[in-house]
Amino acid sequence: MKYNKSESITDLLNQYLRTEGLESPLNEYRLMAAWPVVVGDVINRNTQNMVIKNQILFVDVKSPVVRHELMMRREELVETLNREVGARVISEIRIR
Repeated sequence: MKYNKSESITDLLNQYLRTEGLESPLNEYRLMAAWPVVVGDVINRNTQNMVIKNQILFVDVKSPVVRHELMMRREELVETLNREVGARVISEIRIR
């Protein structure tokens, strides 16, 4: 009887994403989608134009009060967002 090594579909998909260079963009998309869940509705409504470049999340904020709140919670937000995605996607948040 011939034995075939079987792999789970999850492992195969992850391997494919890595080899095609699609893992990072997918994780960045997941992080952007997790933003409203992590920060809440009030802060999410006051944020706009989020961009990730070189593991830095740039966020434009309309309200000075919300900007101050985010500045105080930057390190906590980095950890929470990365944990939500399950990978180290960002290392810093810059509020503009």
